[in-house]
Formats: sequence, C-alpha cells, structure tokens
Amino acid sequence: MGKTWAIGKKEFRSDFSSPIAYIFITSFLALSGCLFFRLFFLENTASLRNFFGFLPWLLLIFVPAISMRLWAEERKLGTLELLLTLPVKDYQVVIGKFLASFAFLSLTLILSFPLPVIVAGLGEPDPGPILGGYLGALLLGGAYLSVGLFVSSLTENQIVAFIIGVLTCFTLLVIGEQFVLFAIPRALVPLFQYLGLGYHFDSICRGLIDSRDLIYYLSVIGFFLYLNVRTVESRK
Repeated sequence: MGKTWAIGKKEFRSDFSSPIAYIFITSFLALSGCLFFRLFFLENTASLRNFFGFLPWLLLIFVPAISMRLWAEERKLGTLELLLTLPVKDYQVVIGKFLASFAFLSLTLILSFPLPVIVAGLGEPDPGPILGGYLGALLLGGAYLSVGLFVSSLTENQIVAFIIGVLTCFTLLVIGEQFVLFAIPRALVPLFQYLGLGYHFDSICRGLIDSRDLIYYLSVIGFFLYLNVRTVESRK
C-alpha cells in the first residue's frame, strides 16, 4: 500500500507543477458559480438543487479533461515503459493514479464551499440534500475518473482519450434517463435504470443514502479500474 500512496502523492504533486491545474480549478469554480447564481436568483429559493442539477453535466466535461493525460501522456513521452519496469505492481500504479486524480477532484469540489455558505446565509436549506449532493458528486466523479483512466490507457492521443471518455461517460449517465427508458422494451427498464449513473446520483441527492447506490458506484469504479489493470498488463 505504501507504493500506491507514493505513486499517488507523486501524481498529485505533478498536477500542480504546471498552471493547468490552477486554470482547471478556476474555470470550474467560475463556470459553476455563474450557472448557479443565474438560476438561484431566478428561483429565489435557498437551495443547492440547481447546482447539483447541472453538476453531472459539468463534470462530464471537466473530469475527462483531468483523466485524458494520465496514461496517454506517459505513452506519448515514452515514460510508460520506464514506469512499468519499476518494482511496483500494475494495480498499484493504476490505483495510485486514480487516487491522485480523485484527490484533485475532491479539492475542486471542496473549494465550491462558498455556495452552500451563501445559501445558508440567505435562508435555511435542508443540510441532508446538500451533504448527499456532495457525496453523490464525489462518487459520480470517481466513476467518471475510472472510465477516463481506462480510456486514456488505450491511446497516446489526449484529444482522442478526452472525446471517447466524454462519450462513454455520457452513455452511462443518460442510459437510465426517462427519454431512454421510453424507447426500450418495458422488460429492460429496470436494468437500464439501474445502470444509469444519473439515476443513482439523483437518488443520493435527495439526502437518503441507500447502500445500493454506494455499491453501484463502487462497482463501476472497481470494474473500470480492473479493465485498466488488464490493459496495462497487456502492454507488457
């Protein structure tokens, strides 16, 4: 486990070795703040419902932008072979990269704390949906990251990794939405609904934490990290 943490810390520090990380965080916070306050003053309700309503779509763009370089850049620079010859297990490298990216995403979401503080100052929002919304955002972001990490291991082109990552995450997000469920046979509705990332996110955002939602997200993350490990092994 020590080697996993060492890789994670190295990756996390490297994120802030260039201005890209600061640009990413600033852009995310600025865009999410503008969207939130535009809708907040229209509804005139002390709630973060609108914030968590558009957050899955915002993360759909920003998270693949984080993950697209994790493996693609290693392959492009020719450092992947060196990395894989180090005395570490493949799964330790994969988990280390995932933890570093997840820590970066968590920091970005934590820095949006002025929004709930402002809402609490203007009214008395229910803390349950707010806490549930942030938990759901972390789990959803973790699922996006695991998908993006896997996709990044398939190509050395970061733009290709970004596009495929967005399309894959988009498919998993909307597969359980109503407009999809209306177009499929009724017998498949429960399956498609359960597979949808958005369906479980909405459930957690209500403030009622269901173990089935947690198991679902952990299963998605574990599945794509497993695929990532298998891809890395095949490179050897």
